[in-house]
Amino acid sequence: MQIDPRGPRFAAALSTAVLIAVLLSSSGLLLTLQAVVFGLGAVGGLRRSPYGWLYRTLVSPRLAPPTETEDERPPRFAQGVGLVFAVVGALGFLTGVTWLGLLATGFALAAAFLNAAFGYCLGCEMYLLVRRSQGRLDPAS
Repeated sequence: MQIDPRGPRFAAALSTAVLIAVLLSSSGLLLTLQAVVFGLGAVGGLRRSPYGWLYRTLVSPRLAPPTETEDERPPRFAQGVGLVFAVVGALGFLTGVTWLGLLATGFALAAAFLNAAFGYCLGCEMYLLVRRSQGRLDPAS
């Protein structure tokens, strides 16, 4: 499935804001909610993510059609990576291991910020490295 690449950047901007709020508040509950968002994007696809819905409903209709599209698989993989960091961070905050919550949230924030600000998706790059190492980088695989 092909997607508008501006959607994942919008989602990354929202994730950046949420993750900053988590770092400021050390809220395991807020990070758990962000983990749910990441999980929906990873498992159900970006169209089923709440941030994807917001993009399609509020932002996309106000923009010109995308000049190019991208494969959904790398950003979807990136959502899975974000999910892992968010779950680890939430467990840290909720069990009193605050340093773990801060560390995992900081890593997730760095990745989200890079995507939002510069269009550089670390999780997408990880996906491509994994595919190359498996010898399966063609779009059909």
